[in-house]
Amino acid sequence: MRSLLGALLAAAIVALVAPAAALAGGNSIGSNLAGLLREYAGELYTGIVAIFALFFLVNRRFTELVMFFCAAIVVGWLVFAPGQVAEAAKAIAHQVLP
Repeated sequence: MRSLLGALLAAAIVALVAPAAALAGGNSIGSNLAGLLREYAGELYTGIVAIFALFFLVNRRFTELVMFFCAAIVVGWLVFAPGQVAEAAKAIAHQVLP
C-alpha cells in the first residue's frame, strides 16, 4: 500500500512538473501510426505479390508473370504514392490540354 501511494505521488509530481515534456510526443502519434501502418501494408503487399509470383514461376507462365508484375507495380504506385500519381496526372493534363 505504501509503495503504491509512493508511485502515485511520484507520477503526480512528474505530471505537474513536466507536462510539456510528458506530452511532447502526443502531436505526432497519428502520423507515426499512419507511417507504421503504411509500412506494414507495403510489406504485406510485397509478400502477397511474391507468393503469386511463385505460383506463376512454378507453373512456368512467364508471360503472365510479366503482366502480373506490371499490374502489381501500377497498383502499388496508385495505392502507396497517391501524391506522385496526382502530380503525374497534372503533368499529363498540362501536356494534352493547352
